[in-house]
Amino acid sequence: MDVPKISQTENRMGIMPVGKLLFRISAPIMLSMLAQALYNIVDSAFVSQINEEALTAVTLAFPMQNLMIAVSVGLGVGVNAFLAHSLGAKNQANVNASAMHGLLISWTFSVVFCAFGLLGSRVYMQSQTDNPAIIQYGTEYLMWVCGVPFGVFNQVIMERLLQSTGKTIYSMISQITGAVVNTLLDYLLIFGIAFFPRLEVTGAAIATVIGQSVAALVGLYFNLRKNREIHFSFKGFRLRGDIIRSIFTVGLPSMALASLGSLMTYGMNLILIRFSETAVAFFGAYFKLQSFVLMPVFGLNNGMVPIIAYNYGAKKRERITKTMKLALSTAFVMMLIGLLLFELIPVPLLRLFNASETMLAIGVPGLKIIALHFCLAAFTIILISSFQAFGSGLPPLLISFVRQIVFLLPSAYLLSLTGMVDAVWWCFPIAEVAALVLAALLFKRIYNKRVKNL
Repeated sequence: MDVPKISQTENRMGIMPVGKLLFRISAPIMLSMLAQALYNIVDSAFVSQINEEALTAVTLAFPMQNLMIAVSVGLGVGVNAFLAHSLGAKNQANVNASAMHGLLISWTFSVVFCAFGLLGSRVYMQSQTDNPAIIQYGTEYLMWVCGVPFGVFNQVIMERLLQSTGKTIYSMISQITGAVVNTLLDYLLIFGIAFFPRLEVTGAAIATVIGQSVAALVGLYFNLRKNREIHFSFKGFRLRGDIIRSIFTVGLPSMALASLGSLMTYGMNLILIRFSETAVAFFGAYFKLQSFVLMPVFGLNNGMVPIIAYNYGAKKRERITKTMKLALSTAFVMMLIGLLLFELIPVPLLRLFNASETMLAIGVPGLKIIALHFCLAAFTIILISSFQAFGSGLPPLLISFVRQIVFLLPSAYLLSLTGMVDAVWWCFPIAEVAALVLAALLFKRIYNKRVKNL
């Protein structure tokens, strides 16, 4: 019966002590995201062994690859929030329908990115550089990563469905399996080990696509076999405008929010390449390193969102506030550790990417300056996730727009006019201060309006 299954979920989301619940849901996600971050570092480290142009090419391709991931994750956030809220409200029909709508929408987006990957990759690379080697490397990479997007879209939606019902251990297994397959194939295909051909950057892209597809299949298996709260069936299924609107109310701003990150990195690449291709290569290395710091925090907030969404639907204010306080303090400690690593051992971190002396000269002060915004970012990230859990998609978009478009890119450009690349990195702390102030003000307003009197 459907109702008892939802009641079991309520026993976990609505009754279990908050600290234990947050750890139980978040820990597997954090571990899986750490594995994914480690893969990102290894992937770029392998590519950097080819030459610096290959690392630069992957860095220039990253904004478009990130845009695709942003759309898939944003859709997953929308489905996650709506499904978790439906569980809290004990509406089994909406639980099932939200999952099926999420699948259909993800397949539609896959077709769009497939068309871009096959037709627009070279033009995109040519918009950033005229170096023939970098253009060729980047085009080959994007034609595979964006041209075969079905793996990443299905992987994300399957993992989010598992997270929505609190089955994060299976989500962790799915993501780690994909990351392990990806890393192994990276080594074999980039360098041509044993009977595998040496494909260099193309090998990295093919490994990524295969790893994502494997993770998607594992996620599908767990959803069909273990996720009893959701029933997958197209029998009697029909598109519902109210569910699509609900998913996109939260999901579309989340997509736009993450997409602003792609616009920011694209703009930063254009600013940095005026200094040198090495500056761009370092920026790519930094992004991989920061993912190792940020991914556990994102895993924490992915676990936090369904807890808050469920208890918001169940009108349990005390559990909402306890969850947020614990998440904020945990995220701060994580980011503090990241700050210390960047400040104390920048050279060993950059050596992972075969850094030349020129890259070290740019990268060591760069890492130390950029890392100053980490602890502030911990608070901003958690506040943004709380808006998503409350079903408010606009505040995260506004905060991200102010951070990355209003402050970060303009300040980066103005600082670049000094002619010193070291000055450019201060745009990150500047933008984070502005984002945190705005996030705090918006959160106070929404909390007082929606949560305080529950």
